[in-house]
Order: sequence, then C-alpha cells, then structure tokens
Amino acid sequence: MDDLLEVPDGTLSGPEKLEDFANWNSLAMLGYIALADSHNGVELSPRQIRDCDSIDDLGRLAGIE
Repeated sequence: MDDLLEVPDGTLSGPEKLEDFANWNSLAMLGYIALADSHNGVELSPRQIRDCDSIDDLGRLAGIE
C-alpha cells in the first residue's frame, strides 16, 4: 500500500483517510485490487473500493485485520 500511495515504507498506520492522499486515484485503486488478489486471493470490485474511506477499510475488505 505504501508503494501505491507513494509514501515511505511503514508510514501508514490505518486510520488515514484515502481522500487525504493525492495519489489515491483510479490507477491506485486498480493496483489495490490487483494487490488484494495476488497477495490474499481476494477478488474486489471497484464499487467495493469506492465505498472505503480509510486505509483500515481497505484492509478489512481485503481480509487484512
């Protein structure tokens, strides 16, 4: 996730709002969908991602608690 948002490794802790990241866009969203599938075997839709507000929301969606 750090790479997708172009922030230093270990920067994200979870409660950060996606809207606060200039790099959170449709390309990053597609990257996250691919990441969730390849690392967790979870297939996500763009609609599911759009409903997320924070890094924690994305993690829960992909099965990362």
